[in-house]
Order: sequence, then structure tokens, then C-alpha cells
Amino acid sequence: MRRISLALQGGGAHGAFTWGALDRLLEEEDLEIAAISGTSAGALNGAALKAGLVTGGPKAAKAALRRLWDQIAEASEPQLGPWLGAMLPWLKAASGLVPVSGAGIAAQLVSPYAFPGWTNPLEPVVRAFDFSQVCDGRGPELHISATSVHTGRIRVFSGTAVTPEALMASACLPTLFQAVEIEGEPYWDGGFSGNPALFPLYQPNLPDDIVIVQINPLERRALPTTPLEIQDRMNEISFNAALLGELRAIAFVRRLIAEGRMEAGRMKNVHTHLIADDKVMNALSADSKMMPDAALIDRLFKAGRRAAAGFLRAHGEKIGREASLDIGALLH
Repeated sequence: MRRISLALQGGGAHGAFTWGALDRLLEEEDLEIAAISGTSAGALNGAALKAGLVTGGPKAAKAALRRLWDQIAEASEPQLGPWLGAMLPWLKAASGLVPVSGAGIAAQLVSPYAFPGWTNPLEPVVRAFDFSQVCDGRGPELHISATSVHTGRIRVFSGTAVTPEALMASACLPTLFQAVEIEGEPYWDGGFSGNPALFPLYQPNLPDDIVIVQINPLERRALPTTPLEIQDRMNEISFNAALLGELRAIAFVRRLIAEGRMEAGRMKNVHTHLIADDKVMNALSADSKMMPDAALIDRLFKAGRRAAAGFLRAHGEKIGREASLDIGALLH
């Protein structure tokens, strides 16, 4: 049995790529998922995956993930008030006709605090989870991350601390959602401090192999020029920064072990793997992250399945033996 931990990035509607990757991984009969660390959309995917696995194994997990993304498509309109709700059809149309983003303009001009009747559009989706399953002690460990607004520090929620509020906090983009308060502390999206956090997966009882499902491309050759493209690329760079920092630390520890300068077993010798498709992600517009429709979700689901299938063909046999991700090449 090959055992892995999963590290699932966030990226709004682009998280449907991760759904596709997970759907394909669940078809590997000799692959055991021991732990999940997720942020934002990755946290939602992780919760659905965990709930399905503990109730009915891979088949139930595949159904739970599909149900999640069907619900996200239905709840895709940011509920920021009657004015924006009425304008959104025009804003979507304008995004395809003029060189600016209607959704980006709305996000910059309208604060989620502007309307007293604002409700979190993700709340019905999140509360549809059975948290007795999400927090079940059986199955893979689940760790989700959010960022403290006051300190900027990451907070990892695990076990029974994975509540509806924790999931909404992990996916709380501050231009779209009001901060989520937990124990008197306001939280924003976990991507600001860990997208995703790898360190919860370093525990001795967990496998050495960590499979990262990446949806925020590290490299974009096209220069962003519109306000939304610029803001989106700034977010991608900042959201990837913590992950790159952790990968540098992994590479450093692996080098110390390989050179005999650190005693074997003193620190975890992590085998990193990556499922990604930067070509697909680079072809998507910045505002597509904020406008999940059925066509986009289906396109990304299929892309995720293809990427996971390609990873398994090329590197599946390395799981449990060695890393397939060349961190040095990734960082230079």
C-alpha cells in the first residue's frame, strides 16, 4: 500500500482542478491518503474528501466532492447587496467585451461591509457538511489554515477545531467576504500565510510522501496590465511565498541528510510530489477565480484528472521510495 499526505492549494473557482485530481487519485486501489492539509478551496476539497472517505471510502468521497462543486456553482454570486446582485449579469458580460474586469471593478469599489444585510455565500455550502464526518477520528487527518487579521500569523485547525467557521475563515478573501470571527479573533484566507501549510504533515506517524496539488502558477510569462490582473498576480506571488519557503526548508534538510551532516531519523526526510498544469492555469482570466460557472468547473475538473493521471504514469512508482519534485529546479 502506497501512503501519501495531500497538500491542497486554494484559488477560488480554480479549486475545481483539485477536485479533478482527487477524483483520479481515488481510483488508485493501492493508494492510501493518510493526511490532508488544505487552504481556502483546498480546505473545502479536503473536508469533502475526508467526510466521504470515513463514510463510504473512495466511491463516497468522489460523490462528496462532486456534490460540493455542484453547490459551489449554485452559490457562486457574491451576496454583497441588492445593487451588486442586479449588476453582476452586466459585469460578467462586460468582462468579455472590454479590457477591464467587471468583477474586479466590483471587488475594488464595493466593500463586503457596505451592506448590513450581507451574508457569506459560502455558508450554505459549508454548513451542508456533516461535521461529525469531517471531524471523525477515523480516516485521514485533516488540517486547514486561516490567517489572523490582527497578527498575520497562520492558524491551523485540526480535529474537532475544524468547524464551519474555520472552513469559512480559510476561504475568506477580504475583498469579497467579511472576516470570520473565531474565539474573538478575525480571520482571512489562509493563502496569505500558508497555501497550503506543509508543516502539519511532518508528524512522525505520517508518510514521508507529500503530494502537492498546485493551482496558483509559479510562473506567468504574460505581463499583467489590468487592475485585476495585477492584483491577481500579486496575490499569486504572496500566496505561493509561504509554500516556497517550506519547500526550501525541505530541500535544506534533505541535503543535510544526504551529506551525512544530520543523523537519519532526526528530522523527516520528506518526499515531495507535484500535480499541476501551469499551461491550463495561465490560459484562464484572473476574474474566473471569482466566477465559478458550470462550464469552467467542468473544464478544470477534466484538466485536474488529466494532470493526476499524468503524474501517476510518470511518477506513481516513486511514491514511498523517492521524491519526484526537483525542488532545486523549481526554485531557480
